[in-house]
Amino acid sequence: MTYASSARQPEPRPTWSRGTERPPGGPESSAVKGAANDSNVVPITAAHTVRQGVSRHADTSLPSPETSAKGKKSAPAGKVRADALRMLGCVRIATVRQMAEVITVEGRDGRSYVRRAMKKLAELGLAETNGKAGRLPIWNLTPAGQKALADGNELPPRPKAGTGAKAVRAGFGPHGVAVTDMILAFGGRDHLTDWQVEVNHAVKETGLSFNTDAVLALPTKTGEVRLFELDNGTMSQARLAKEVWDYERYAGRRVREGARDTIGGTFPFWQRHRYTRSRTFPRLHVVLVGKEEHLLDNRLQALAHDVKGITAAVWVNTLPRLQRGEPWYEVGVDDPDRRRQRYPEPAGR
Repeated sequence: MTYASSARQPEPRPTWSRGTERPPGGPESSAVKGAANDSNVVPITAAHTVRQGVSRHADTSLPSPETSAKGKKSAPAGKVRADALRMLGCVRIATVRQMAEVITVEGRDGRSYVRRAMKKLAELGLAETNGKAGRLPIWNLTPAGQKALADGNELPPRPKAGTGAKAVRAGFGPHGVAVTDMILAFGGRDHLTDWQVEVNHAVKETGLSFNTDAVLALPTKTGEVRLFELDNGTMSQARLAKEVWDYERYAGRRVREGARDTIGGTFPFWQRHRYTRSRTFPRLHVVLVGKEEHLLDNRLQALAHDVKGITAAVWVNTLPRLQRGEPWYEVGVDDPDRRRQRYPEPAGR
């Protein structure tokens, strides 16, 4: 169906197609399935939508509790605590509802189990609360909790990762909770330990620096990660567009070969120094939340207008649509040749 609104719209006006069913393994659909083969994603214009998903055979990072002799699902208290620590180590902050969605068996309300586990972790000094999202306490690891994860060799080393406590105390907890909701909507239990949040991207020589809300390490034939930005409805439309254009500026930076940049040809900065196993610049997923759905649709269409002509791959969705498994809206296509024309070559020494 076609959405008509007073918001600025790209040419031609976006046409939406509603997802017909909720795919297995999570609300996404064909592109972590497409993650196995990104070449199957057909390039489309801004008037089309795309759909992305999780493989039905994807490994589950935090497995469901085992079945007891009576046929009921149950999990030892120690396992619930360990899974809660692992989840907080990946997403940084979460509510009991979000942790129960991952840790306890699908279709069951396991919040009471998780509450008891978090109370015990707090007594051990491994987790704490520093604020609320509505009436729900927001949990994060303490430095001791992070050390416990590191000592247990449970996650890849993340030496610069913060606990999130300062952000929650400063009032930014709702944004972090929304980022966690986005992560859960993009696969649920699958690939949870492959996420990192607040990942810095910077080019020191140009002064460009920004933090990506979440990065998913999910290799495909052409790339090794996917980038995610969440807009909680608190920034201006112009600021949101600038954040998206910053990714093109980052992708357009090129460097010369050699320690002193004096030999050989030029290479994309990101490919030489950051995502060395990727053939294309990682796709940026922008997720909109924080407003009523019709306002989110208006904001999406305005963003499509503001980034028209961008030479990086950009997909946009609203969180409610993502949670329902509905299609992504593609507003930018990766075009390295045009990007190279847009950004000048670095000067040789």
